[in-house]
Amino acid sequence: MDIEFLDILNILGALAFFIFGMKMMSDGIQKAAGGSLKRILGAMTKNNFLGVVSGFMVTTLVQSSSATTVMTVSFVNAGLVTLTQSAGILLGANIGTTITAWLVDQIGFKVDISVACLPLIALAVPMLFAKRKRIKFYGEFILGFSILFWGLHELKEAIPDLKGLEFLEAYADGGFLTNILFIGIGALLTVIVQSSSAAMTLTITLAASGIIPFEIAAAIVLGENIGTTITAWLASIPANVHAKRAARIHSLFNIIGVVWMIILISFFIDLPPIIQWINQTILLDNTDILSPDGRGRGIAIFHTMFNVVNVAILIWFIPWLVKTATKMVKSKGEEDEVFKLGYIGEGLLPSNELSLMEAKKEVKQFAKTTSKMNNLIRNLVKENDSKSFQKIATKIKNFEEVTDRFEEEIAKYLVKIGQGALTENMSLRIQALHKIISNLERVGDIYFRMSLTLEKKRDNKIWFTQSQRNKLYGYFELIDKTFSVVQKHLDNEFKANSIDEAVDLENQNNQLQSKLRVSHIEELENGEYDFKSAIHYRDLFMACEKVGDHLINVSEAMQLKI
Repeated sequence: MDIEFLDILNILGALAFFIFGMKMMSDGIQKAAGGSLKRILGAMTKNNFLGVVSGFMVTTLVQSSSATTVMTVSFVNAGLVTLTQSAGILLGANIGTTITAWLVDQIGFKVDISVACLPLIALAVPMLFAKRKRIKFYGEFILGFSILFWGLHELKEAIPDLKGLEFLEAYADGGFLTNILFIGIGALLTVIVQSSSAAMTLTITLAASGIIPFEIAAAIVLGENIGTTITAWLASIPANVHAKRAARIHSLFNIIGVVWMIILISFFIDLPPIIQWINQTILLDNTDILSPDGRGRGIAIFHTMFNVVNVAILIWFIPWLVKTATKMVKSKGEEDEVFKLGYIGEGLLPSNELSLMEAKKEVKQFAKTTSKMNNLIRNLVKENDSKSFQKIATKIKNFEEVTDRFEEEIAKYLVKIGQGALTENMSLRIQALHKIISNLERVGDIYFRMSLTLEKKRDNKIWFTQSQRNKLYGYFELIDKTFSVVQKHLDNEFKANSIDEAVDLENQNNQLQSKLRVSHIEELENGEYDFKSAIHYRDLFMACEKVGDHLINVSEAMQLKI
């Protein structure tokens, strides 16, 4: 084969240029859109059909099915959409990704867009230095768009230099095994370049240059539909069980579609006449889709037809897809997930807006975990059996370690978000979340010290009176109410929340602490309990008052005026 190493490097460089432009364009529009993408996906998931429409719209907007799948997995991970709702979005993303093939065929090959690239870059670069962040983001989008089509132009220039691949024409009439081979090549290509759009563009360019026949290109396209599911898998690796199931649904959808299509084109139907009929009858274009000039159009038609038909069929089987994905990824139960992060991780970081939503979801889980320590301390006060007492004490120690990890990991995640381009709104929310996790971690420390106090009391065979116990139980009930109010505030969006109820509970907290301190001195003077018992008792109700102080700080942080 007469293929030089420099030819390969030229193609890889042009492809890298294309991928870089696509990423910049996608990131720019996601930043500029801000919460709009969230609203589109969130508002249009009332049924599966609207979910398909929302997935299609977002993918068409950001020109990346990978971005949509990562966002969808992240939404499921953050509990913003259900697993069933995510299925519709993922199906729609597969239709949305077909727009790339049409853009490449209609603009990339029919119009010399490279002529406009330099003027567009001249327009975009000054926008990058604008004070208004939205203008800056649109500048990124325009610059990415220019680089993308410049890369496509260079790819078209590099491809014709590939000589010696004409032997692939011999596989045009290949059978089932040949199709399987090129499906594998398409999947591998997509996994390597991590972009189904880039892989699709390379395939169209090779076909339009006469390098590969239409039938081979169609098989490679099917493989690219399987390869693109790797992105959702990667995004779900650090995520919770529901996000992993969403990734499995995406894979099942594409794999099932490829299976039935490859069986049809291998044994039952002659694909080119069908695509030719669509091109002539529906699109009113008489170009031969088997000729180099028509192969790009033919591939775009095939890709769209395959995904639309696949969605039309499998949308009725979404409950089955959800059920199958649930069986594939079994939950290990709530206790198994108590001691690990459930919503954020070290995987692919979605947009800043979505990342903040995930961080807030994790903070809510942090507060829920911390609130469990209040009940554990209550049980520790009640418990008389030594073995059960030690088991609860060990659990409190484990929970304290979890609160440390929560603060550390969420703080690291917030710092990572802060490294991107942020609006003032986002910066204020990040500051509020930092304040919240700091206070929740201190609450965990307080409960751990309370458990050490109770262990020391038990080891020294010091006992509380029933009156002391009852008063502590009353304090724990007040803190339970405070935690419920905190959780309610965390469930709300960042806004000027009314914290009147939280302030009232904090006042009750302070009054109860003062009341117990006075009665404690009187009871000690009256000899109702000894001095050693009094010290431990005082330490516990004073610690409860400090818990209340930190919880009011959390509610105040959620009162952020933005």
